[in-house]
Formats: sequence, structure tokens, C-alpha cells
Amino acid sequence: MALPPPDPQFVLRGTGAAVHALHFSCGNQEPDVPILFSGSENGFIHVWNLKTHRVDKTLDGHGGRSVYCVETMGGKNRLLSQGRDQRICLWDLAEGRTSVTNSVFTENVGFCRCTLLKVAQGRWLMAMAAKGPEEVQVLELPSKTSVCTLKPEVGAKLGMPMCLKLWQHNCDSQPLLLAGYEDGSVVLWNLLMGKALSQLVCHQEPVMSLDFDLEKAKGISGSSEKVLSIWSLNEQQNLQVYKTHKLVNAGISDITIRPDKKILATAGWDHRIRIFGWKKLKPLAVLDYHTATVHCVSFSDHRNPSERLLAAGSKDHRISIWSIYAQT
Repeated sequence: MALPPPDPQFVLRGTGAAVHALHFSCGNQEPDVPILFSGSENGFIHVWNLKTHRVDKTLDGHGGRSVYCVETMGGKNRLLSQGRDQRICLWDLAEGRTSVTNSVFTENVGFCRCTLLKVAQGRWLMAMAAKGPEEVQVLELPSKTSVCTLKPEVGAKLGMPMCLKLWQHNCDSQPLLLAGYEDGSVVLWNLLMGKALSQLVCHQEPVMSLDFDLEKAKGISGSSEKVLSIWSLNEQQNLQVYKTHKLVNAGISDITIRPDKKILATAGWDHRIRIFGWKKLKPLAVLDYHTATVHCVSFSDHRNPSERLLAAGSKDHRISIWSIYAQT
């Protein structure tokens, strides 16, 4: 039986537009002020102070075009943002700066969020949807050197990449990429070989979001349908359907597994945030606050478990902040 849903701990207002991206940076060094980055449809990135619940900084680097991805790169002073202006911007926020230091032109008109993987101190891999309609390009940052371009085999008809997740087992193993496509497939790519290792049709509709738990070698994806698909990766690097979960209402914008791998959250087109136990996908709570589509969900990286938060951004211009650690 699902628990009675809690109310938001607090709500952040003032973006002036739909919220499409969220990312916490709560700092492992005290007395760091925990912050939340949000990306909005009006092109602004807001840096929220989670102590005062107010905006500390507003960043403007995407020419008024929607920002749909924000990520930090090794601390809260180095930020990456991606917008509908077909640019990925790298920001330096140290010492009060608000400047774009570098940018990558993606030549892609979709809304597939890029994905980052730290491979060494100060070095990152970034995968993004490329100019070719079915292609994914992988660059090394900050040098912007091309690592590879991943193209499906001729006749594969996967459609556009919709969501991406770079990962590796450990720092000595080779990086891999999971990509969800327009035809409902999830594909595992080997970057060094530039080829697909495994493909699995998980959905009848485009894969809108996915996340992966590399400890359990198990992932989850959502689409515009009423189904969550859970899949696993065996030792031969083959993807297999593990189980599916029927939803009450169709449409998942975003899925994220909490860093401790105990629960996950989904952002729904039905205005609701759903919380599940990750082990058995047991429904734990339905968080019903927003009045429009929930576009994104993000868990905080507080070191102390009792301080960990969940943020959800919606088309209704609001960001709801939840404390659900005690309930789960």
C-alpha cells in the first residue's frame, strides 16, 4: 500500500517560465551553501540558494532559447548547460563570475540531453545527439576533441537518439553508452570500437528517459506510454527485459535513481511525481502538487542522508522540493 503523500518541504518560484532541467550541488565541504541549478524555457539558468530559498545568480547564455540540461563538472563553479539554441555552454562561476568560457555547437535540433562522464582529473567525456539524424557524437572536454561518432547500422531505423547515459564499471574499464531511441529501443554502445554491443526494444513509443544502476547492472526507461521498462545487462553485455510496470497514466518525461540506489522518481505528464522502491519497483508514493506536466526530477547529493532532497520542475513555472528520505 502506498504511503499518504507528503507535502513539498518548500516551493521555489520566480523562474518566469517552464522548468526543464534541475541539478543539485550540495557540497561535501562544510560550510558550503547547498544550491540547485535550474534551466528554464526562457533561456535562463537560475542558481538557487537552498538555505534562503532565493535565487543567488541568474545566468543568460542561450539567447532566450529553452535550457534543457544543466550539470556541474567537479564542483559547483564549473557548469555545463545545453539549450535549444543548439549550443552546449561551459561556465566558470568561481569568485562571482557568470561567464561562458567555452561552447560546443551541436547542430542538433532535438531535445536529447547530453551526458557527462569524468575520466580523469579535469577531463570528461560528453556524448550528445549529433547533426546526423540517428548519430551520437562523443567529445572529450575541455579540449572538445572528437572521440567517436556512433552511427546505427544501415537499415536499423532507430530514429533520433532521445536520451543518453555514459558510464563505466570502474576507472580502468572502457566507457560505454546507453542510448534510448525514437523507435523504442535501448542500445548499448562501445565507444572505443564505435559499435553497438546490444539492442533491446523496450517500448512501442520513443524512449523519453532512462537511468542505469551499474552496481546491479540494471536500468529503467520510460516513454509516452503507460509502461516503465526495467532491463538488465548480463556479463556478455546483452540487454534483456527484466520486468515491466504498468502506470495509471501515460507519459514519463524523466526518470532518476537516487544515488543510494534505494528508490527512484519519475516525472509524469499527468502532473505527478511517482516514487518507487528500486529493488522490486514497489510504488511508495505519488507526489501530487504541480498543475501541469512535470519535466524533470533530481535527487540532491547531500552527504548526510537525512538532508537529502528531491526536486521536481514543471511546466507550471514552479520547482517543488521534497524531503522523502524518512518515508523510504
